[in-house]
Amino acid sequence: MYPAMARQNLPAAQRREATVDAVVALAATRNPAEITTGQIAEHMQLTQGALFRHFPTKDAVWDAVMVWTADQLTRRLDQAEASGSSPLSALEQMFLAHVDFVAARPGVPRIMFGELQRTGDTAAKRSARALINAYRTRLIRVLDRCGANGELPADLDTEAAATLFVGTIQGLVMQAMMSGDFTEMRTMAGRVFSIYLKGIGGKP
Repeated sequence: MYPAMARQNLPAAQRREATVDAVVALAATRNPAEITTGQIAEHMQLTQGALFRHFPTKDAVWDAVMVWTADQLTRRLDQAEASGSSPLSALEQMFLAHVDFVAARPGVPRIMFGELQRTGDTAAKRSARALINAYRTRLIRVLDRCGANGELPADLDTEAAATLFVGTIQGLVMQAMMSGDFTEMRTMAGRVFSIYLKGIGGKP
């Protein structure tokens, strides 16, 4: 977090990053739909005028959060996939990396779920959909590699397996949101992935 005085003179790129940080932090403890630009500015110790110099509307702020989320999660998935000793190992590392990302930033899934439930189309909603579609495409590619090298059944329905992968993480997120404890996700992640793996025909 930037000191109050430093925030007054941040370059545009850093000001936008600081704004995203503020929104994610606020969303961790309150309903994202109820977060106002005034609250964001107050959290950053800025005036709304200073905030609007970089984001003309609240929707522009939310789109920046979605773009940031996609960038951060993609980087972590890239690292996780590269660290796997095999395609199946890469799949597990991706699962754990995604859970760790959400557990560290509980405001992110709150914002995404809220945005996807909004009526109409927004830039943030399009960004969220693009992230999900790119994620599914990545998962299908890794699952196909698992089938090709014999780590998973060659006839596995990889589209369904990718959907289940994402849905399993979403289930962990929903339980964490209900309990208010996101740290438990990390504890459960390995055990849950083991069950997922058995379900798609893999060997733990």
